[in-house]
Amino acid sequence: MHKIMALDVGTKRIGIALSDFLKVIATPHSYIERNPEDKAIEKIISIAKENRVDKIVVGLPINMDGSVGGQAQDCINFSQKILGFDIIYEDERLTSEEAEERLKNRKINFKKDKGLVDMESACVILEQYLGK
Repeated sequence: MHKIMALDVGTKRIGIALSDFLKVIATPHSYIERNPEDKAIEKIISIAKENRVDKIVVGLPINMDGSVGGQAQDCINFSQKILGFDIIYEDERLTSEEAEERLKNRKINFKKDKGLVDMESACVILEQYLGK
């Protein structure tokens, strides 16, 4: 059995979420700094291997008109460096807003730690994927 990992790839940080082995529940895992990029890739691969991940869902920030802009292309370029896993892209439009709302509802102050939003966003991305 394997888990699925989701990544919310930003310019500064990468949020990480993991599924359970039944691929039903998504849980925020951690966040890492994106730079230096080679270290970020190593850390993602390490977390994936430790957690028996076979698929990685990468949030793709598609423009509201449905086009693939610079940020989405950056996510694609980054994810192509993660070797040894099936990479799947998931539309992540408005996930950050949903993540912030969830954290507010749980009374978690994320203003000083934006990584919490990145982790929760990765969780939203994974939930979207698992719900298909």
